[in-house]
Amino acid sequence: MTERNSRAGEDLPTALHPGAELKAAMAGFMNELKAFQTEVQHSLQHQEERLTMLNQKTMTYGRPALSAAAEADAPHQKAFDAYLRSGDDDGLRGLVLEGKALNSAVAADGGYLVDPQTADTIRSLLLSTSSLRAAANVVQVEASSFDVLIDRTEVGSGWATEAAAQAETSTPAIERISIKLHELSAMPKASQRLLDDSAFDVEGWLAGKIATRFIRAEAAAFINGDGVDKPKGILLPPKVANASWAWGSLGYVPTGAAADFAATNAADCIVNLVYALGADYRANGTFIMNSKTAGAVRKMKDADGRFMWSDGLQAGEPARLMGYAVLICEDMPDVAANSYPIAFGDFAAGYTIAERPDLRILRDPFSAKPHVLFYASKRVGGDVTDFAAIKLLKIAVS
Repeated sequence: MTERNSRAGEDLPTALHPGAELKAAMAGFMNELKAFQTEVQHSLQHQEERLTMLNQKTMTYGRPALSAAAEADAPHQKAFDAYLRSGDDDGLRGLVLEGKALNSAVAADGGYLVDPQTADTIRSLLLSTSSLRAAANVVQVEASSFDVLIDRTEVGSGWATEAAAQAETSTPAIERISIKLHELSAMPKASQRLLDDSAFDVEGWLAGKIATRFIRAEAAAFINGDGVDKPKGILLPPKVANASWAWGSLGYVPTGAAADFAATNAADCIVNLVYALGADYRANGTFIMNSKTAGAVRKMKDADGRFMWSDGLQAGEPARLMGYAVLICEDMPDVAANSYPIAFGDFAAGYTIAERPDLRILRDPFSAKPHVLFYASKRVGGDVTDFAAIKLLKIAVS
């Protein structure tokens, strides 16, 4: 019996063996698990590749645009700072300093062009001050002079009939005004110990000193300059009564009193001054006077008792007289007999300032020990270029 049962058990199918079903199930589960792991790995790898591409694009296109400019300017600033502090010009030799209107190599004689940032700072300070520069026409040139061509007459015209011969008309005259550039300089000094201090902003200090000196010298020359080694000022040309005005001179309007404004209807001379200027210039008219004169004019009223002077409504906006901007230039004359304390005109058309765009610095550590001198220079000129665009007020009876 035992032997029969044993042979019977050997003849059972494999699927009916004890545990065979469990082994088959485990094998299927392991195969599915491996397939799932493979799919997860492929998915993670794909995600990683997408993140890598995204990061590369972000680094390439998301970088701030100013960083490249800052890196480009850094050698200039470092080399210029080293030259100012210690006289080390190794970084400057062969280095091209570039600005908005500047592309000049370093001079071999030791006078170095300032870096663009310092030059722009100086120019900004010059423009922000009460100087004729704020109202005049400013041009930058690369030559030693600047020529202005003025068409000061009109082309003649006339009425024609169908059969009559056409008569010859007048031809316009061209006036040429040459503005010579003169050297404007400043020479601030600093102790060597101060320059050695790494926390000291030597570039900012130097820019402020140069701008302060240039502002004073320019402002005076643009008003009263005689043209000898300096620009020609707006008060230099001959002055005639406006009724007798001719090209080459400036027309004036009297106040009606010998040494002051008229005692009655003092504001009438201001009205006369405004309308002495042609309508085409009057649209861009600006008053120029010093603070003392402004204090007197500010009190004037029209026939209806309203003040003719009005202050700017916003910060930085100029005061206005009869609706026209007022520029305070302290170099204008005071109110006195036979003086010309007020100018009115379109100074963008009437006065031109020509200058070279480069500023130069020469470091001198020997002449004023233990201080270091910095000789800064630029070339600038100015002159009246349209005598019809400017009118003056004269303190006189007539």
